[in-house]
Parts: sequence; C-alpha cells; structure tokens
Amino acid sequence: MNTNKLMAMGLGLACLTAASSGKTLVHDFTWMAGHWCQKHEGTVIEEQWLKPSGGLVVGMGRTVKNGEATGFEFQRIEYREGTPYYVAQPGGAPPVAFRLTAIGDGWARFENPSHDFPKRVEYRRTQGGLHAQIAGPGKDGKEKVIPFEYLRCAD
Repeated sequence: MNTNKLMAMGLGLACLTAASSGKTLVHDFTWMAGHWCQKHEGTVIEEQWLKPSGGLVVGMGRTVKNGEATGFEFQRIEYREGTPYYVAQPGGAPPVAFRLTAIGDGWARFENPSHDFPKRVEYRRTQGGLHAQIAGPGKDGKEKVIPFEYLRCAD
C-alpha cells in the first residue's frame, strides 16, 4: 500500500474516532457563530448559530414580516461517518441533509443533488457579516440563486 493511501486511511480513522467520541472534528465552523440579521422592506430574516461544541453546530432561523412571524427553521451541522452535513428543518419539517462538498477559510458549500430545491447551500464570512445562499433549479428549470446578506444583529 502506498503512502498516500495509508495517510488517507489514517485521516479517515481519525475522523471516525473523533465522530464516535463526540469531539470537534477536522473542520472549524466557528466563523459562523453569532446572531445574524438581514432587513429589507419590513422583513427581518435572522439566523442564530452557536459555536461548535462536541462535533455539532446548532442554528435556528426566523423570518418576521411587518411584525408577524412568517417562518422558522432549525439547522445544524453534524458529522456522519466523519463527514460534515448541513441539516435543515424549515417550518419543523422532516430534516433534509446536505453533504459538505467544498470548504475553505471562512466558507463552506453543502449539496444534496436528490433534493428538489435547494440543491446547494453555501455560507461565507464577509468583512461585514455572513453571506448565505441557496441554489438549484427553479420551476422553469433554470438555475435560481437566493442570497442572504446578514450583518450582526443589534441585540
């Protein structure tokens, strides 16, 4: 067996060991932590992300339009067999998991090709806040991207 295969196996075993022990794993999502708000024409969309702990990042979101709650979502980033998954539960619906497909310093992309919409969820830290977007085919079959430009909420 060559050195690259041994290194890959070692990393895989390290990830599995960390996952089973509940410790924070290879990827660092601390850059997502905080209370984030987007305000536009009477609508406030907010997300609250806790710092990673025990291999889990927990978040929740809420949309309020003209003082009335119109939606909510539970979110998390969890590890399954050493791989991060973004798991969303909009409106308390059953969870939908998106596998991590790309990551860098202060950004991450998660995808689920079998989901209707979105198929892709991305988060990126910006100089002023947190950028998120969901994307996939719209009803017309063309790529649809919905961006969210969050700033720190004034608590």
